[in-house]
Amino acid sequence: MTRESELLAQWLENATEADLHEELVAMQNDEKAVLEAFHQDLEFGTAGLRGIIGAGTSRMNVHTVGRATQGFADYLNASFDQPSVVIGRDSRNKGEEFVRRTAEIFAANGVKTYVYDRIVPTPVVSWGVRDLGCSGGVNMTASHNPAAYNGYKAYDQTGCQIATEVADAISASIAKTDTFAGVKRCDFDEALADGRIAWVPDEVIDRYIDAVEACSVAVSGDAACAEPLKLVYTPLNGTGLECVSRILERVGITDITVVPEQAEPDGNFPTCPYPNPEIREALQKGIDLCEQVHPDLLLATDPDADRVGTAVKDGDDYLLITGNEMGVLLLDYCARLTAEAASPEEMREKVAVTTIVSSVMVDAIAAKYGFEVRRVLTGFKYIGGVIAELEAEGRPDRYLFGFEESYGYLNGTHVRDKDAVDASMLICQMAQYYRAQGMNLADALRELYDEHGYFLNKTLSFTFPGVEGGEKMKSLMEGLRTNPPADIAGCKVEGVRDYAPGVDGLPPANVVEFDLEGGNKVIIRPSGTEPKVKAYLFAKRPTRADAEQLLAELETAATALMA
Repeated sequence: MTRESELLAQWLENATEADLHEELVAMQNDEKAVLEAFHQDLEFGTAGLRGIIGAGTSRMNVHTVGRATQGFADYLNASFDQPSVVIGRDSRNKGEEFVRRTAEIFAANGVKTYVYDRIVPTPVVSWGVRDLGCSGGVNMTASHNPAAYNGYKAYDQTGCQIATEVADAISASIAKTDTFAGVKRCDFDEALADGRIAWVPDEVIDRYIDAVEACSVAVSGDAACAEPLKLVYTPLNGTGLECVSRILERVGITDITVVPEQAEPDGNFPTCPYPNPEIREALQKGIDLCEQVHPDLLLATDPDADRVGTAVKDGDDYLLITGNEMGVLLLDYCARLTAEAASPEEMREKVAVTTIVSSVMVDAIAAKYGFEVRRVLTGFKYIGGVIAELEAEGRPDRYLFGFEESYGYLNGTHVRDKDAVDASMLICQMAQYYRAQGMNLADALRELYDEHGYFLNKTLSFTFPGVEGGEKMKSLMEGLRTNPPADIAGCKVEGVRDYAPGVDGLPPANVVEFDLEGGNKVIIRPSGTEPKVKAYLFAKRPTRADAEQLLAELETAATALMA
C-alpha cells in the first residue's frame, strides 16, 4: 500500500463531513486523483496556506485548516502570556466554515479570539490585529485566484504577514500535529457565550475608515478636491463595496455607479473565472458599463480588496493602467503634494519602498524629488517590515509610499498590508487633481513618460500544474542558475544575480535576475502561492515605439526560456 493510499484510508475513517467523505469515496478507484490529493501536505509559509478546496492533505479543507491553526495556536501560546487573534474572511467558498473551525481551535487552546461577523477587506484584518492589540491574525482569502481556491493568511502582532522565522516555527508545530487526533476544538456557540470567542465591534471598522481618511495627501479646500468626479466601481463579487464606498463618500466622491453583476459577494465569481484586476476579462463588465455611463475612471478591487485595478478612456478604447504605471503615478502624486509643503531637507528624509520586480522608473521619480528608495523582495510583508523599522526608529513620518507591481499600494502606516481602500481614495483624488488641469490619468501617465523616458514592464505567468509541474519548476530554476543564457532578445547578459543566498541584505529568495545591456533586465521567480513561474520584463528606451519593440522581443525570448 502506498503512502497516499494509507492516508486515503485514514481520511475515509476520520473525515466525516458529508462533502469531504463523498469526495474521498469517489476517488478510491482513481489512482491519479488520490495522488493529487495526498502527494504532499499543503505547505505553510509566510503567505500561510493556499490551495484548491477539496479533500486531502494537499487541499484546503477544515482538517488542513485545523491542523495549521493548532500549529499557530501552539506558537502563540509559547510566545505570548495571554495570546489573542482576530479572524476575517473574504467572499470565497467555504470561508465561513473555515473561520468557525479556526475560531473553535484557537478558543480551545486558550487563545482569545475575535471574529469579524461579515466579509471584510484584507487590510481591515491587518488593522484589527493592531487596533485590538492582538498577538496575531488570520484571514481566509485566496486573493485573486480562481473560485476553486481558498487560503489562510497569517499575521503577526504588528498586523504584518508572518516572517520566515515565524512561519518556520509554526510549520514545525504543524509537523508534530496529527491531523485528526492532535487538534483541540470546542463548540463555537459555547465559546461565544462564555467569552472565549467575541465578535469584532463595528467601531473597529469605523476607526479603520478614520485612519484611511487621515492618509489623504489632498489639501483640504484646494480646487481639485471640489472637482466633480464620475466613477464606475466593481468589487468583483468580493469585499470592497462597504469600505470603498464609505471612504469615497468621506472625501466627497459620491457619483459612483457599481457594476450590478459584480456587486454582491459570490465565491463562484460567475462573471470572471479569474477575478484579477490585472486582466481585462475581469474588468470587461465594468468597461461595458463605462460605455453607457461615461465616467472619469473605472476602479476594480480584487475579492479581498487589497489590490485595485484602474481603466480610463483613451481615444476609442479604455486603457488598463498597469500596476507599475499606477505605482509610479501615485508615487509622483504623493511626492508632488508632499514636496509642496516640505523643504528639500525634509524630502530627503522621506522613504519610498518597492520591490525588486517593480519598475525602475521609481528611481527617476526619486531623483526629481530627492527622496530615498528602498527595494525589498516580492511580498507586501517586506514593505510592511520597512514601515516597522521606521516606526521602531521613532520616525514613521518618513514613510512616503509603497507599492508592488501586482497592483498593491499603501501610503499610510495604519496597516501592514497593501490596501485597496486607501489606494481607491488616493487614485480618485489624483484623478481629481489632474482633471482640474484638464487631464485624465492616461494623459498624466504620458506626461511622466515624456519627462522621464519610457520604462515599460510586462509580467508573464507560466503555469506548471500538479506533481509533474512542481518538478518542472525546480528543474527550470536550477538550469537558469547553472547554465544562464549569454544574451536575451539580442541583449548581452551583463550580470546574473541569484537571490537564493541573499543579496544586498535581503533574505534568501528563489529569484534569478538577468541584467542586460542598456539598463534592461529579465527576472524569473516562481510564485510562492500558485503553481506558476513568473517572468518580469523591463524595457527602457527613449521612445515608446522602441520600448514596445524591445518588450515584445523580451517576451518572445522569455517564453523560449520557459519551454
